[in-house]
This record gives sequence, structure tokens and C-alpha cells, in this order.
Amino acid sequence: MSQAPALRTTYRDALRMGLREALLADPRVFLMGEDVGRYGGTYAVSKGLLAEFGEARIRDAPLSESGFTGAGIGAALNGMRPIVEIMTVNFSLLALDQILNNAATLRHMSGGQLSVPVVIRMTTGGGRQLAAQHSHSLEGWYAHIPGLRVVAPATLEDARGMLPAALRDPDPVLIFEHALLLGVEGELAVEAAPVDLDRAAVRRPGSQVSVITYGGSLPKAMAAAAVLEAQGVSAEVIDLRSLRPLDDATVMASVRKTRRAVVVDEGWRSGSLSAEIMARIVEQAFYDLDAPPARVCSAEVPVPYAKHLEEAALPQVEGIVAAVRALVS
Repeated sequence: MSQAPALRTTYRDALRMGLREALLADPRVFLMGEDVGRYGGTYAVSKGLLAEFGEARIRDAPLSESGFTGAGIGAALNGMRPIVEIMTVNFSLLALDQILNNAATLRHMSGGQLSVPVVIRMTTGGGRQLAAQHSHSLEGWYAHIPGLRVVAPATLEDARGMLPAALRDPDPVLIFEHALLLGVEGELAVEAAPVDLDRAAVRRPGSQVSVITYGGSLPKAMAAAAVLEAQGVSAEVIDLRSLRPLDDATVMASVRKTRRAVVVDEGWRSGSLSAEIMARIVEQAFYDLDAPPARVCSAEVPVPYAKHLEEAALPQVEGIVAAVRALVS
């Protein structure tokens, strides 16, 4: 049986492919944000798109996250399909009023009369020595907000395919792209398969512990599972993919099988997405557990600049392995 044609590419290029395909498929789609046009995007994701699609559809915005995010929301209300790019999740706080008080609430406050089909993309995560104002993982904050869909592509397929799926949603979708994934290489099918935004994925089957994670922590979880396998421990790795809504069914099916769970979350421990996942596991699968759920999170400090301190502050493979071994032993 012949395999589908595939190409060797990067996560960054997969994001660009998704953007380009969305722009080609629907004339209502346009991209707006800081440096997305002539500069080609802060992380070169939109490089070349201005020359192909022109200034009307690849729009450089001023340094005003609240202003251009609000403009994107207004365009969505008037029938367009805007993609708003915010340079980093830390800067999205300047647009939090627009995202929370407008995008997330207008359907409810209008009694269902208004839809806000805006897609907001942003880079998240640490590990690049960019210090505390460019390195945090705040997607758990946004996953707290009703009215939003929050997704985190961790693979090349999702990097390409989540955007077109998000543009079909009548409500606002936030896409968090971890900066450490941008240069990751892999094989990507030439023909894009549809992406289901509602389902988590089992990235590695296992029988003794479920390692539940998303986004930039997925490669670390996979590496930890390989180390654990060499030590005789079978770890199943779950990629959440969607942070709101969470796919409880996939998570609980895995936990009921392995009877142990470790959640890996680059957010801070207190009030984190990991806390929500652990609470759901206890609520829905308590009597299936052989050990209390555990988690590996970032240290409760602003992300440091110095490389050795940044590495110590963020979840790493060694910490994941240690957390799993503590459960299974």
C-alpha cells in the first residue's frame, strides 16, 4: 500500500502553509498584526505573504494591541474572517479588555444575534532567553474564559490544520503557538487532513501512567516517555490540543487504563490549567486511581533571563521522569 506524498518541513513553515491556504480559500480572510507584512512576521511565519496577497489582506498594525485586536473584532462582526497576530502572549494582556469584554461576551450579551468569528494567534512559552516580559505561558488564563475556544498546536499537522478549522468556528478562537516549536522539523502530508478541534490525541500509547500535556511541552513529554520505557515504565502521552473545551473523555479513558496521571504544564502551579485537569480527574476517575495525580509546572517566579536559571524554572525531561517514577514506585 503506497503512502500519501509528504514533504520535509518545519513547524514555522506549516503555520505559513495554513495561513496561505486560508487566504486562498476565502476572500474574507485577512491577517493583521505588528510586523506581519513587510518584515514577514516577528518569527518569519508570514514571510512572503504580503507580496502574494497585498496590503489589503496582510496588514501591518501599529504598536497597539488593544487597537488592532478591537479592529479585528469589529471586522468579524461585519462579516470578515480576520486573523489577528499578537507578537507574544505577554503583550496580549494589553488586549485583554477586547478579548474578554468584547470577543468572548458579545454573543451572550446580544442574545445570540452577534457572532465574533475572529482568530487570534500568539506566540507563547519560555526557553529562548527572552526574559520575563516575553516568556510566560498564560494560555491557562484564557482557558478560564467562557465564550472563547483555546487551542495549542503541538505538531506540524496541527500547526497547519488548526487555523482553517478555527476560521470555520462562528466564535472567537485563540491559537497559542510555542516559540520553541517553530524550528522543529518533520514530515507533513502534502494533502492536509481535516483537524478536529474538539479532540485530544494519544501521541504515544502506554499502560502504567498517563502523561497529559500540550503545546511546547509535548516534545519533552515524549522524550521523557522514551527514557521511562528504557527504565521499564510504560507511559501514555496525551496531547490535549484543545484547552477550552477540554476533551475529558480522552483524558479519563487514558487515566482509567493506566490508573496514574502526571500533568505537564508550563504555566505556574497556583491556579493553573494543570490544577483544573487534576480536579477533573479526581471528580470523574477518583476510584480508578492507584495514586494521587501529580504535576510538573514552572517555578513560581517570573521566567529568568539567564539560561541556567530559565532551564531550572521551566519543566524539563528530567523532572517529568522523576514525577512519573515517584508515582509508579
